[in-house]
Amino acid sequence: MLGRPHASSQLANTAAREYHPSMILIRFSDTESKRRALGYLTGRFSFKSWANGEMVVPEAALPFLAKEGITFIVEGPATYERIISAVRNSPATTVQ
Repeated sequence: MLGRPHASSQLANTAAREYHPSMILIRFSDTESKRRALGYLTGRFSFKSWANGEMVVPEAALPFLAKEGITFIVEGPATYERIISAVRNSPATTVQ
């Protein structure tokens, strides 16, 4: 047993590299497309949106956005680091 890594450690390493295999980072080239996507996704799919035009959506949402005629650019799978950066606070400054 010492030579083989435990299955849970393999899962932990995989989880650290990728947020969730079905969450995809997409970008919109204009604010109108992003606004339409926000309106369509709300209540149908979970998502996270940033002011710079990026959005993380479930992979299953992509064909629905395309069917609605909403143009977007697929950046790739969403990484854990990208998602968690939205909720992490910057480190506290030293008080003297």
